[in-house]
Amino acid sequence: MISSGVRRARRACAVVASLASAAASANPVPWQLNMSPGVTSISERVHGVHMLAFWVCVGIGVVVFSAMIYAMFRFRKSKGAVAQSWSHNTMMEAIWTIIPVIILIVMAWPATRLLVDMANVENADMTIKVTGYQWKWRYEYVDYYKKPSTVNFISSLDADSARTRQLGSGIDPRTVMDGDYPAYLLNVDKPLVLPVGVKVRFVITADDVIHSWWVPTLGWKQDAIPGIINSNWTQIDKPGTYRGQCAELCGKDHGFMPIVVKAVPKAEFEQWLATQEAEAAARAAATAQVAPAPAAQG
Repeated sequence: MISSGVRRARRACAVVASLASAAASANPVPWQLNMSPGVTSISERVHGVHMLAFWVCVGIGVVVFSAMIYAMFRFRKSKGAVAQSWSHNTMMEAIWTIIPVIILIVMAWPATRLLVDMANVENADMTIKVTGYQWKWRYEYVDYYKKPSTVNFISSLDADSARTRQLGSGIDPRTVMDGDYPAYLLNVDKPLVLPVGVKVRFVITADDVIHSWWVPTLGWKQDAIPGIINSNWTQIDKPGTYRGQCAELCGKDHGFMPIVVKAVPKAEFEQWLATQEAEAAARAAATAQVAPAPAAQG
């Protein structure tokens, strides 16, 4: 009979293995305590700024709490310490004013440069229009290297997750997988396919209420607001499947509108885009053939 200790150890190993495999795919995992470095230059810089702030806070905490603990034990009343009676110390006041200012400047410089670069959508090689709906996303491939595209589709929650989430379905959410990835509520019927190494400009809006398009590994999220066009950009450096969700409470099915970005090599993407455009042209031709002829003018 297997002891409880062995079972706990096996569960711990399984958790570690799942975290490692998920980390390898760059997607956030349950109980992840730190930001993901992501798969774009912007996400890596966001992670770097975050870690700079983290270590500055750790250093400040070590200094402050070390001084507090030392003072509490070194100058406690039981050892006969008597409090000093003085109003201020000009030198100390100057030090604890100047040092924080220097720290803020050191932290603000890379953060400001990052914000400026994040807002720079110029010289993009490709444009994608993203429109949020209750509760799905529409992706329109506006152009690719200045060549207009007709690819346009809706991306919704995948059928397996949609069935599983129904009350009384009796389906274990843990059985909903995308390959080896636990994909319950994290998969879609049609992912957004993007080429690796290409600067992609996103123009983002909504048709009904406010949504928010967010893929953590890209390093940013952008509100989708009806009547307003927001823009952002990305350039994915590593092929893979990257997942996100709507990050703005947008109604009763807010939790059921995931985002899946599939990054593929440039040649594979161009083949996929050509296939999608051919299918769109065939559908348009079929629709034109069955459309009724206009009535003759008498």
